[in-house]
Amino acid sequence: MKAMKPTTNAARHTAGAFKAIALAIALALAAPATATRAADGDSRYEYFFLEAMMQRQKGHSDAAFDLLRHCAAINPAAPEVHFYLAQYYMSLKDKEKALACFKRAAELDSANTTYLETLAQAYIANNKPAEATATLERITARETGRIDVLETLVQLYRQQADYTNTIKALNRLETLEGKNERLAYAKSEIYSQMGDKDAAINEMKSLADQYPNDLGYLGMYADALLMNGQEKKALGIYADILEAEPANYRAQLSMRAYYKQKGMEAEADSMTTLLLLNKNTADEVRAYIMRQEVAESENGGGDSTRILRFFDCMANSPQATADMAIMQAAYMSLKKMPQAKIEGVLTKALALAPDNAAARLQLVAYAWQRDDLDRVISLCKAARQYNPEEMAFYYYEGMAHFRKDDDDSALSAFQNGISVINSQSDPDIVSDFYAVMGDLLFDKGRPAEAYAAYDSCLQWKPDNIGCLNNYAYYLSINGDSLDKAEQMSYKTVKAEPKNATYLDTYAWILFMQERYAEAKIYIDQAVQNDTDSSAVILEHAGDIHAKAGDIGAALELWRRAAAKDPANKLLARKIRQRKYIKE
Repeated sequence: MKAMKPTTNAARHTAGAFKAIALAIALALAAPATATRAADGDSRYEYFFLEAMMQRQKGHSDAAFDLLRHCAAINPAAPEVHFYLAQYYMSLKDKEKALACFKRAAELDSANTTYLETLAQAYIANNKPAEATATLERITARETGRIDVLETLVQLYRQQADYTNTIKALNRLETLEGKNERLAYAKSEIYSQMGDKDAAINEMKSLADQYPNDLGYLGMYADALLMNGQEKKALGIYADILEAEPANYRAQLSMRAYYKQKGMEAEADSMTTLLLLNKNTADEVRAYIMRQEVAESENGGGDSTRILRFFDCMANSPQATADMAIMQAAYMSLKKMPQAKIEGVLTKALALAPDNAAARLQLVAYAWQRDDLDRVISLCKAARQYNPEEMAFYYYEGMAHFRKDDDDSALSAFQNGISVINSQSDPDIVSDFYAVMGDLLFDKGRPAEAYAAYDSCLQWKPDNIGCLNNYAYYLSINGDSLDKAEQMSYKTVKAEPKNATYLDTYAWILFMQERYAEAKIYIDQAVQNDTDSSAVILEHAGDIHAKAGDIGAALELWRRAAAKDPANKLLARKIRQRKYIKE
């Protein structure tokens, strides 16, 4: 194979120079336009600026920042250096230095629009609206078609209550966009704030005249008349609009507002009803009207009859919606109306929108409260078709089956629910899912799966006290991991020191560990706090006292347990033989 020719130092230098020149050209193209460089031949500045840009592209902010400051020292008249330095000062939350750098960049290159726009934004960020408007006006002087800049100017002039210049900016926008509703309304509003009522009215009249067949614009003209004191003329226009188009909801809205302002309650209520039944009224407008009516009613004493009349007229119309029905149910709940009536409204909501999870969940909650487990199961099963991702339905269905002692169906519901668990799921519900699953699996003789379910439960909620107690108790029954069981059980006793069930579990684990003296202390507390005198707790107490050497106390406790559970043959043997007998 032919040997390669050695690379000379001159060749390496030429290649490096070529690479540097290419990179310099690329970065120059990427920099803001019309950047003023240092004098030709200032290779030191070019070298350090180039290196700064390379470090910037690599994400090495500290190095780039240091190099840019060095560039500024070499050539203070380079605008691009100040522009990039400003960005680093912004990231350091030093607004004053950032603003100074942006300002310097724009001064050094006053023709660069990028510099001017960034400077304006910096002024806005520093709450300097006057300086921002002056900077933006410099841009519009060069680029008259900048709608985005004019929009910002309108906002800034309004912020400064400079209404004359606001109107001028809106006029410039109108020249670019043509006369339209948005600009005409904005101008009319500004004229009203200036106290120029005639100009405010004429602005909307001009729009209405330009589009004579658009009743919406005619209504806006009437609104301007009403707002500026020409009531009679405005009402005449509203009447004309409603005669030409009886279902014009915008005119109805204006008339309703007028009647309310004048205290004409009957007329206002009539117009409210028309609006609610009007097929042209948007659903969000109906919702707004009802929220307003409810708020006014509550502030005025709370006449529920009148509000319910509005709700009922919608519920029995083609404009009925599930959202409005839910709002009605919420109002009825607020007014503490009978639950049966609220359920009727929610049932209508579900009929209108079977996938409305909020209505279905509320119905499930009501059924749960009155212990109608079959209704809970029916609602939750139907939810699988409409809301298969809603975990709460699986939970309630599983719990309803559990309470009906249908363990197979309960376990199936919980297992189906687990499939929809995700990072956004409610930890409390997920934790309970796994806790009940653990109980069911243990009852079915599947302890390994039960323990896995309990572990999952505690991952979601480490302080699930019910799970900790059951997990610990089942471990102790099987004699498994007694140290782990004792630690979990102790947490429950510490959390609820007077809970007889938790005290009994802890005492029994100590008993299994042959710590009889300690077990006796906790089982006595369990008996003392057990208001139901549970046969299980009494028998455990007898067992612990027997192993602790107090057979007399043990016999008394066993006899009390036997009175509660006369069919317990093992208990009878303990009493007969006067000693603890292991199952």
